Order: sequence, then C-alpha cells, then structure tokens
Amino acid sequence: MAIENPFLDPKKNPFMDPKNNPFLDPKNNPFLSQDMMKALGEFKIPGLDVESIMAAHRRNFEAISAANKTAVEGMQAVFKRQTEILKELVDEGNAAIQELMASGAQDDTIVKQVGLVKDTLESTVSNMKELSEMVAKSQTEAFDILNTRISAALEEVRGAVKSVKK
Repeated sequence: MAIENPFLDPKKNPFMDPKNNPFLDPKNNPFLSQDMMKALGEFKIPGLDVESIMAAHRRNFEAISAANKTAVEGMQAVFKRQTEILKELVDEGNAAIQELMASGAQDDTIVKQVGLVKDTLESTVSNMKELSEMVAKSQTEAFDILNTRISAALEEVRGAVKSVKK
C-alpha cells in the first residue's frame, strides 16, 4: 500500500494552484505576465546580450527544477522504505506474539522476549541507518545539481563581463 503525499505532487498541491497562491497568479505577479517578459526581452544595454542572460536564467530554473525533482524522488523513496519497514515490524511483531503465546515454560518465554527485544533494536538501528543514508544521498544529488549550475552561471557571468569590456 503506497502512501501518497499531496504536497509532493504539483497537481494535487494546493499551494501550486493560483487560486490559493497569489504569487502564481499572473494578475498578481508581474514577473509571470507576458507584458513583463516582453519588456525584459526589449530591454537593451549596449554591449549586453540580454538573450544570453535570459538563456542563463532558463538554465538556472531548469537546474532548480532538476534539484527539486531529485529531492522529491529521494523523499518518495524514503517514504516508501519507511512503509516497508513498518509493515515488516508489524509482521515480525505478530509472529513474535504468536510464538510467545505458543511457548509453554516461563523461563523459556523470558529468554525469547529478551532475544526479540535485542533483534528488534538491532533491526531498528539498521533501518534508521539505511533511511538516513537514503536522505543524505538524495540531498547530495540535489545539491550537486545546484552547485554545477552555480559554477556554470558564474562562468557565464565572467564571459559576459569580458565581452562587455571588449
């Protein structure tokens, strides 16, 4: 059974709906209107290539989008794994209870309970380590995307400044 988080799906996220988020409504946000884009496109400074700047910003947004996608996919994998772990724990708990109910001797039951507690703790520590590694990997991948884009953007700015000086 998959657990769905509506905030991770842009189509179901209420904050991505212009009716709920005034910043996504072109009437309220001048940067989303066609007039603003046209004005920016007509903006001319001698020696400055506005088209390359706009292309650089498009690449910035693409990098941010890719980083967000990577982060969301990583969190979805963590949520999925947490669900699997919870199911395993419930199944193991049910099996342990049935086993304890079937055992006869009191001393034997105590020994089994101690063993079950030890096994559960070891399993929990292992699962937490796995989940933290998944989160760290996802975050590292997302930050790598952004770092690569930031480096490229700085090189683009350096190139633009050099071309303006000439």
